[in-house]
Amino acid sequence: MRRRPVALIALTALVVAGCGDSNSPTAGPSTVPSSSVPTTEEPTSEPSEQPSSPEPTPTHTLTETPSETPTEGCIDQKLQSLTLREQAAQLIMTGIDASGMTSAQKAVVQQKSGSVFLMGSSGSLAHTRSAMSAVNTAGTVKGIKPLIAADQEGGQIQRLKGPGFDRIPAATVQGTWSSSKLTAQAQLWGGQLKQAGVTVDLAPVADVVPNSLKSQNAPIGQLNREYGDTPADAARGVQAFVQGMRKAGIATSVKHFPGLGRVRGNTDFSSGVVDNVTVRDDSYLQPFADGIKAGASMVMISTVTYTKIDPNNRAIFSPTVIQGMVRGDLGWHGVVITDDVGAAAEVASVPAGARATRFVAAGGDIVINAKAGLTATMVDALVGKARQDQSFAAKLASSVRRVLTLKQDQGLVNCG
Repeated sequence: MRRRPVALIALTALVVAGCGDSNSPTAGPSTVPSSSVPTTEEPTSEPSEQPSSPEPTPTHTLTETPSETPTEGCIDQKLQSLTLREQAAQLIMTGIDASGMTSAQKAVVQQKSGSVFLMGSSGSLAHTRSAMSAVNTAGTVKGIKPLIAADQEGGQIQRLKGPGFDRIPAATVQGTWSSSKLTAQAQLWGGQLKQAGVTVDLAPVADVVPNSLKSQNAPIGQLNREYGDTPADAARGVQAFVQGMRKAGIATSVKHFPGLGRVRGNTDFSSGVVDNVTVRDDSYLQPFADGIKAGASMVMISTVTYTKIDPNNRAIFSPTVIQGMVRGDLGWHGVVITDDVGAAAEVASVPAGARATRFVAAGGDIVINAKAGLTATMVDALVGKARQDQSFAAKLASSVRRVLTLKQDQGLVNCG
């Protein structure tokens, strides 16, 4: 019988419901200069990874057994009102300029993307609020507003830092504070996001970086993004941050499951990044479990391959990771989101459309795409596969339901 860490055992029964410096265009582990990202489309050949044996889907999944509550009735109504293409668009989170959409980005948001995340440098809080109002106007479809997300971790990873936004210390500093202080500060920072029209903070980092690997760990340790070098210390910081943001009305995403703390390479710059240490019952998963328990809104999946969990698939394409571990072991029934799969070097060899379809097929929901020009390709691929495969179409609908439920929780769905 598989043994679970204590935190995971306690959490299985619950049904509750990434990144660079200010110039980074991605929501991934660190900075990718836009000039370093090829603008040509990826090859259309299938990637070498082979699907692993799918894990059984928990029979009590909330989104597949809707209740008769008013909320569920609203979600049913909205889901049925959306065309297949509009449903697929709800699963893409496209990168836009934090200072305001370009005309090309606006066209994507209007037609093809259900959510956005902010890239580049921001202006003041007041300017950001005006820019996000324009995003809501462009991105609202049939009474459904877009999620607007930012990487607002602190330290080198703070997207919004113009006048009106406090400068946030790095997680390594936040982790030295008392839980009460960190929760209070996170509530303050979350309040500023709320005023600016941002609804999601793509944080906190739940990765644990062992002290012995800190200087070698490019995506987390070298950027001071971890709350502690033990699972217990990291979990305490993650919980406090999530609770503060939740009090401010901001959705959060614990990341990057099942952890980037024991890799060397940065998936924004490198391909073939592998974790040969982490196992399915690893104690380093505790911060993710505790973050969910504290009220996190999403779980972000890394693009790394974990050879002791699923050697044949990157985590974002692994049913074992998403269905087996996140939805099964952790008992998570809410939104599962990718790390960036638009500009990241790690997935450059995978056709853009397949990045979206393979993630949804594995049990995931929202695809983060830093390259707005690829959004249409991803939506087309989701629509095409759903038309050809009834099983996939059902998974897509379940994913849309989870996204709409999250949006309802954030006040972004109008059922009037």
